[in-house]
Amino acid sequence: MEENVFEQMANKYDTAERIEMAKIITNEVKNALQNSQTNSLIDYGSGTGLVGLELTPLVKSVLLVDSSQKMLDVAQAKITHKGISNASTLYSDFTQEMPNDVKADIVVMSLVLLHIPDTRKILQSLFNILHDGGRLIIVDFDKNDKIQHPKVHNGFVQNDLKNLLSEAGFKSTDIHTFHHGKAIFMNQNASMFLASSLK
Repeated sequence: MEENVFEQMANKYDTAERIEMAKIITNEVKNALQNSQTNSLIDYGSGTGLVGLELTPLVKSVLLVDSSQKMLDVAQAKITHKGISNASTLYSDFTQEMPNDVKADIVVMSLVLLHIPDTRKILQSLFNILHDGGRLIIVDFDKNDKIQHPKVHNGFVQNDLKNLLSEAGFKSTDIHTFHHGKAIFMNQNASMFLASSLK
């Protein structure tokens, strides 16, 4: 398995820019979670918990899942330091294997989908771990043709993503663009969308 670049970035990951971006994303996710009766939330590809840990007041439990142990170590230190009693971490890569005992009412995936080569497969995996009536919330970049990178999708066309979510089994998906920013996607101006899909 190739070296995880996020392992090397973990201790320096929480830059002012990333913290600011996480605040914008968290506010939008909180809006999407309003009125949803939810007990358990998984933040998949959680990194250091910049988004997931901000959602702990809204739910009974938050599980931060990431394929970088060092990112999770940073997240765990925050959980301990802040005395957050309803958050835990899981070292796992759902693109490789799915743990049998992991289920949730909500899965949040924030700026993670663009790093996963097989979009179809991960959407199917996330569909499978959601309880019936559960929701998948994806925050990512709208497609940007100025960006070319061998390991990163250059964003997503909302209708195409909607179709993939439907193929994975989701009943309905609402997608809207909520933020335009300067140099936020590989130093390019870009916009972010939130997709909320119901199982």
